Amino acid sequence: MTNSTAGRWPLAVLLAVTLTAAAACSARAQSVAKQRPGPSASSAPASDGVTASPGAGTQRPAPVESNPPGDIPDNIAYVTYRNAAGRYSFLHPEGWAEQAAAVNVTFTDKLNGIIATSMAATAAPTLGGAQQEVARLRSSQPAFEFRSAKAIKLPGGSGVLIVFRRNSAPDPVTGRVFRDEVQRYEVYSAGHAVVLDLFGAVGSDNVDPYTKISQSLRLA
Repeated sequence: MTNSTAGRWPLAVLLAVTLTAAAACSARAQSVAKQRPGPSASSAPASDGVTASPGAGTQRPAPVESNPPGDIPDNIAYVTYRNAAGRYSFLHPEGWAEQAAAVNVTFTDKLNGIIATSMAATAAPTLGGAQQEVARLRSSQPAFEFRSAKAIKLPGGSGVLIVFRRNSAPDPVTGRVFRDEVQRYEVYSAGHAVVLDLFGAVGSDNVDPYTKISQSLRLA
């Protein structure tokens, strides 16, 4: 791995820049980064002071599957991923495809994925910052739909959790688009922050795997 190029840029700028870099690590995530933003169809209220408003763009939200594929198996094994350049580690399901570049890493398997990146920071992300992040996501994520935001404290650090929905990238073979739900953890500790995106098809039951992964996150 190469040394981090994040430097000491403001956290708000780096969140937008490094998300794009991390997304390029996988074909599916790369396609997501290239999609046009779409309108929000959210009927869920904003939370903890973060305001939800309609998104801009031309894409409509993809239909939610009545029997969504892609639950992460309960009996799957987990292994530790460590990023020396980014100074972080977490557990991920064994056997998922990995693509890493400097402080960024992407793991994917069918409709599920993990994207992580690290950056220098001077303080923990706040709900005020989450408001700005939601605005950026609305302009960059296809058919963005805000769900919730709240302050969190994990074993690895403190920060915010933003939950949102978007259209997935088209399947490279069939062209099919699924409706994704993303849990974005923005966590700070010891002078740097990690953004950890956990995503899968809306309706998938991944509560336990997401808890296991997020609780395992450590910042060095």
